[in-house]
Amino acid sequence: MRVLLVEDEPRLAQTVRRGLAAEGFVVDVEHDGVDGLVLDIMLPGLSGYQVLRELRTRQVWTPVLMLSAKDGEYDLADAFDIGADDYLTKPFSFVVLVARLRALLRRGAPERPTVLTAGTLSLDPARRQVTRGQTALDLTPREYGVLEFLLRNKGDVVSKSEILRSVWDSNYEGDDNVVEVYIGYLRRKIDVPFGLSP
Repeated sequence: MRVLLVEDEPRLAQTVRRGLAAEGFVVDVEHDGVDGLVLDIMLPGLSGYQVLRELRTRQVWTPVLMLSAKDGEYDLADAFDIGADDYLTKPFSFVVLVARLRALLRRGAPERPTVLTAGTLSLDPARRQVTRGQTALDLTPREYGVLEFLLRNKGDVVSKSEILRSVWDSNYEGDDNVVEVYIGYLRRKIDVPFGLSP
């Protein structure tokens, strides 16, 4: 299987290249912002985030694993929101890197819509933007999370507990009716101003 490794540290790039080659991968190495399966976030020219966003905007669904020294939860969340398939922080275990690459290859690169839609309502996960027609909508992070979950499961019946598990913190112990409250907030923002019934 062919891997494009994009890494701006030449010594690390060569070490990873040799290791992957020994595992049977065919490895091409680049040192600046290009598209790839293994993508370093802090690349010269274009950051890994910019490269990944451009890939997904062009509907290129090549599996992407990001390698980075940035290990904050917001760094990981940003990478996954933009379209990363996996994320590994430096320093990393080579054994784990190979296992994760193999897992990505097993999953393949299914077609994924860049923008989620329902009628004139659109949600762009890469830019975290929601619009109704040409009008941009301002949602809170929780409202956005509920809407994204519903659009990703469009056509399916989902329970309040499923929404809670996916959108709320795993330690949330409150009433599951909070989901209905947030769906009410959403309807007042995405339907009512456009003449649609709440």
